[in-house]
Amino acid sequence: MKPKRKIRIKLTHKSIVMGILFLIMMPLQAKERGFTDASDYGFSPKASGVENVKALQTALNQGGNIIVSEPGTYKVAGTSYIGSNTSIEFAKGVILQKVDEEGPFSHVLLNKGALTRTWDEHISVKGLHISVNGVVKRYNEVFGLRGQLAFFYVKDLKIEGFRCYDIEGVQFSIHVCTFEDLLIDDTILEGDKDGIHLGRGNRFKISNATFKTLDDALALNAHDYANSNPEVGWIENGVIENCNDLSLEGQPIVGYFCRILAGGWIDWEEGLELQNADAVVSGGRIYRVDGLGDDGKPIKGTWKTKTRPTHKEGTVVLDGIKWVMMQDDVQYTAGVRNVVYRDIFLEKPRSSFSIHFDNSSWSRSYYPGADIPQQEQLLFDNVKVLHDGELPFVKVNTPVDVFTITNCSLRNSGILFHGKKGYVPDYGKTFVNFYGNTLYRKGEMVLIENRIPGKEIELRTANNIEIYDDFKALIIEGEGNIKIESDLTGLK
Repeated sequence: MKPKRKIRIKLTHKSIVMGILFLIMMPLQAKERGFTDASDYGFSPKASGVENVKALQTALNQGGNIIVSEPGTYKVAGTSYIGSNTSIEFAKGVILQKVDEEGPFSHVLLNKGALTRTWDEHISVKGLHISVNGVVKRYNEVFGLRGQLAFFYVKDLKIEGFRCYDIEGVQFSIHVCTFEDLLIDDTILEGDKDGIHLGRGNRFKISNATFKTLDDALALNAHDYANSNPEVGWIENGVIENCNDLSLEGQPIVGYFCRILAGGWIDWEEGLELQNADAVVSGGRIYRVDGLGDDGKPIKGTWKTKTRPTHKEGTVVLDGIKWVMMQDDVQYTAGVRNVVYRDIFLEKPRSSFSIHFDNSSWSRSYYPGADIPQQEQLLFDNVKVLHDGELPFVKVNTPVDVFTITNCSLRNSGILFHGKKGYVPDYGKTFVNFYGNTLYRKGEMVLIENRIPGKEIELRTANNIEIYDDFKALIIEGEGNIKIESDLTGLK
């Protein structure tokens, strides 16, 4: 048998020069044609996940318009980072599939400024389809940031045509926190965790979305679990329209179509009794207690703080309390205000909207003695309840000044005011406008039930349609005070 011949490639001076010229010319060619094709840098359905992350990052670093033009499934084994003034568009048939080649990771795509809390601007992501493929990690680069597609400190962000059909239980699909001017359009999201999860931000629109999620389809979580948002503050001035909430077959009925979450906290003082996820203000910064055990579940019980947290970043343990520095933008309340929900179609038989405080070992949104956050000016317009479930259409357990329900179609579910006695000193007065709605209930329907002692509610209804002759609206006042001006049978 003849020995195998060794093939040797001789690198000549000419070949080296030509290779260097090729690397130099690629960005110039991209500039001439107006876009960069990621395949020019080796991004390929045939490459490994590690190779693809490196190639995609090189393409994204060029800035401007990036495209992925060849259909196929692309393995990705880590996070790619997108910066300001960059758009990336994925052709139809392109799927980015997470793979565990170097260990689990959180985000497929994350903005560069998230790592340093510096603003990125003018970013567009179009046509992205992520396959989670069982590869999940609650958070990695930024404490509390948990999206497969994630942005933190971003202005003028547009996400279009996003798809994810296998959301896993410890990560959200889209997660955006600390933003200005956000547009999310044309999404289909399915799986075991939140579809779109927002932290604090101003001016947003979410449109043309289909959800099939076990947990919340939408979470407007101005406050949150300590490990579910990297910062806290107000979410305001938004429109959510043309959305469908579908049932996830074989799964329990949990969560909400939209959670609308508020919170309040106080200044640090020696001797404060704290539990998991409590927040305090100290030295011009907000710190939170990370009270989760090794199993990822909250450690039950409380700790007394003796030593003031002062660190500028990261986590420090003091008096047995694990303190996370959350932000150096001090606020004392968080909530949601000035949001419109329009043209919503609800097939999943769960509570539709929850104007919400948490109060559990996972998080207590309101710390005793804090300023009381009042959520404001919520509008529900042309929301169609397509199921026969009896869970509330709107649940309220925070102060809210006014919300309006108009042009909606309701069946068996009304409005529930509830709250733990003494949890909040004053739940305030709430105006409820209810007009132009269609009621498909046969017989008696509890339109409003109040379980909050001393709660004041003023209900005004007009121009509503009762489909069945035996319809009758009921009010359960409880220990509160409800003033009524109504056109509805039973309340006139």
